[in-house]
Amino acid sequence: MAFPVAACTTDHPDTRQATQPLHSSSSSPATATAAPITTQPSAQKPPELDEGETFAGRQEVTSGNASIAYSKGRKGDALIVAVRCQGEGKIDVVVRPVHASFSQPCVADKISTIYNQVALTGADRGGVVSVEAPSAVRWSMTIGHGAPVQEESPEDG
Repeated sequence: MAFPVAACTTDHPDTRQATQPLHSSSSSPATATAAPITTQPSAQKPPELDEGETFAGRQEVTSGNASIAYSKGRKGDALIVAVRCQGEGKIDVVVRPVHASFSQPCVADKISTIYNQVALTGADRGGVVSVEAPSAVRWSMTIGHGAPVQEESPEDG
């Protein structure tokens, strides 16, 4: 079964770059957001939400697997899942009940942060984010809700 997802990745710790959705089984759009990071993040501190986004859940620095419950948002809100990791390996993230998933590669000597915005039916409901990670990877997560980001059409750009 394929899961809808939106993902942003970082090739450099001071920038965020948007990417296209990785998996989708819904006609509803899943949108990635991007914004500059002004300072080098700490592996110990979970990512921060952007202004206007509301807090729904958080996991402090963790190694290995974990599940994090998150609270519901307002009708029409998108779900934001921000993950920070460091260590050699890959983490797999599954978001329920919106059936979204993504993977994030992590590097031993680099802190990686990825911000995902899922704008699908039901993203305003509460749920659980499950993470599978090798014990060598340290990760943290912040979950929030916010207004869906509108993608620019080719005519707008």
